[in-house]
Amino acid sequence: MVLLRSYVSGGWHTAPGGGVPLHDAATGEEVARVSSEGVDFAAALGYGRTVGGPALRELTFHQRAALLKALASHLREHREELYALSAKTGATLGDSKFDIDGGIGVLFSYGSKGKRELPNDTVYVDGAVEPLSKGGTFVAQHIATPLRGVAVQINAFNFPVWGPLEKFAPAFLAGVPSLVKPASQTAYLTARLVELIIESGILPEGSLQFVAGSVGDLLDHLTAQDLVSFTGSASTAQKLRAHPAIVRNAVRFNAEADSLNCSILAPDARPSTPEFDLFVKQLVTEMTVKAGQKCTAIRRAFVPAELLDDVAEAASARLAKVTVGNPATEGVRMGALASLEQREEVRRSLKALLDAGSVVFGDPEQVDVVDGDAAKGAFMSPVLLKADPERSEPHEVEAFGPVSTLLPYTSVEQVIELAARGGGSLVGSIVTGDPAFARTVVLGVAPYHGRLLVLDSEDAKESTGHGSPMPQLVHGGPGRAGGGEEMGGIRGVMHHLQRTAVQGSPTVLSTVTGQWVAGAPRTEGEHPFRKSLAELRLGDCVVAGPRTVTRADIDHFAEFTGDTFYAHTNPEAAAANPLFGGIVAHGYLVVSFAAGLFVSPEPGPVLANYGLENLRFLTPVKVDDALTVTLTAKQITPRIDQEYGEVRWDADVTNQDGDSVAKYDVLTLVSKEQP
Repeated sequence: MVLLRSYVSGGWHTAPGGGVPLHDAATGEEVARVSSEGVDFAAALGYGRTVGGPALRELTFHQRAALLKALASHLREHREELYALSAKTGATLGDSKFDIDGGIGVLFSYGSKGKRELPNDTVYVDGAVEPLSKGGTFVAQHIATPLRGVAVQINAFNFPVWGPLEKFAPAFLAGVPSLVKPASQTAYLTARLVELIIESGILPEGSLQFVAGSVGDLLDHLTAQDLVSFTGSASTAQKLRAHPAIVRNAVRFNAEADSLNCSILAPDARPSTPEFDLFVKQLVTEMTVKAGQKCTAIRRAFVPAELLDDVAEAASARLAKVTVGNPATEGVRMGALASLEQREEVRRSLKALLDAGSVVFGDPEQVDVVDGDAAKGAFMSPVLLKADPERSEPHEVEAFGPVSTLLPYTSVEQVIELAARGGGSLVGSIVTGDPAFARTVVLGVAPYHGRLLVLDSEDAKESTGHGSPMPQLVHGGPGRAGGGEEMGGIRGVMHHLQRTAVQGSPTVLSTVTGQWVAGAPRTEGEHPFRKSLAELRLGDCVVAGPRTVTRADIDHFAEFTGDTFYAHTNPEAAAANPLFGGIVAHGYLVVSFAAGLFVSPEPGPVLANYGLENLRFLTPVKVDDALTVTLTAKQITPRIDQEYGEVRWDADVTNQDGDSVAKYDVLTLVSKEQP
């Protein structure tokens, strides 16, 4: 007998009692036991706050991102072991890869996004500087900093690897430690995942804790700096959301709950079209992957009334080819549900659904099982129903297993209304070759969905499918689906940060944010392009010019580039333009002249100019205007894995009257040391 251990307060904890037995979903054999008896939850939260939090906050976003990528690489080396253990949850090899590889992919994705989209700093600057005074001495900017608590993550049984990792990755990248509590049915797989992570030594101590068993009095000890992320039933989410400590302390609460997701077949997708086949294939896939135990599975399949029989026949033919049995056996397409209790819960839900319709395919009580015992294993046949779409049951009851219901509709207005009756969903899909139909439905159902997939013959080969959440996209939905958001790229990181408006002088804001703010001191002297990253400081600048723009310059630029827009070449037409009143210089001529003014041409620490951002032309440049450019080091970002970093320069081009004619950011790559 294996009693799963918890990892809390810096060490492994074994409960003193015998624990609750957990069984192999396919064979019924005992796999492990689980108990959190004896865990000091208050101490665990305190440990995360005082040990894990400070260790994470010492690291920059880029350093945390690098650790996520290192952890992903480490776990990828242990996939075979995790696959083997995953089979005991009832998952086929394909199901296991969906869960395990998907979770590892989330780590890789956040590691990459953290490096690309976040600063190599401990402070995230959110948005532009807001001027608060005429003279420019009083300004404000929003910053985001990590909450000083613990991200408590309560996960469902169906994704014992992906579920924890999709919550852990954005929390870790934000600098907030996690305490993971998986559902007991499949906790043995999450336990091994955590063992591999802890044994690797990659993460700072205290950044990840794990509880095997019940949550005990964990929630009683939450503070306003803690967070809770939950995946599970809507009823449980409602109870947790109403917990006194969560309500009293306004604890950030994110829920991913029940979801009666829909897929809509468009009238144009007739049996002879690729879209018809795509719809049927997707429906059967979503019914059978993970034995339908996916929060993103298709529960309601809306089809034009005249195509109902065609879809039923085609889907039944595909379902008849699905082999159910021991997931470790070659050729088995669908394994078992997570437990016998879960199978009985699905059967109870099916009875309610059958009050509104009838079975098209499958038998909820009987199934032919390959290399398994239907009495001991939680096996179940895929079940396809058809029902009256005006009845309430299909829009209210979720059978969390290999079950879906065909629902006919007669108009686009009706199908939009029917989709909304699900009360809020994680995902919906529209299968059509008609972009106009897709637009109407997307705009009609978007308020009720967190994600929408439009599937057609063009995107089918590369589409990740209806049921696949992506780290870059929001995973959540309104209403019944929980009202929360997971992942969503950097949005998921921001959930763990506190957004604070900081008001002060430009000098203070520059110091707080680590980014030079207009109005803060500048330093002239040695040309900043002659300085390495180690020598360069915020505010280092060069002022160059003036250079007079002649008519010959404008004519030559027009001829050389082929940009002969009338404002640069036709005096009469340019004079009639109310914005210009005469010949004006090309905007890109202004930018080119500015570069010629501020550049330091000799080889040195500056390796390359790799772009401009936020370019705006503010005042027309006329013949004989004199241009001066001020280039100031605005942000310095060393790359932790390269011998160079990025420098963002503030470029302000002014005319002889001191008016800004162009403002933009110049981006360069600069060596960390002198070459």
